[in-house]
Amino acid sequence: GMEHIDSYVFNKVEHIRFNSTVGRYVGYTEHGLKNAEAWNSDAGILGQEQAQLESYCKPNADIDYSAILDKT
Repeated sequence: GMEHIDSYVFNKVEHIRFNSTVGRYVGYTEHGLKNAEAWNSDAGILGQEQAQLESYCKPNADIDYSAILDKT
């Protein structure tokens, strides 16, 4: 399947990312872990990511995929 990842990078260090496969935020630094915990417990924020995924990524992936197929 398709995976959508939203990364939050500060000073070239990835602190946190939203991973659509697990449907939640994953933190990579102490600061990122704290944010991930807060954001994962906030249904509104998680819902926003999922909605973005549904409205943007999936339709565009279908378009990109069909464009690739048309060229072959």
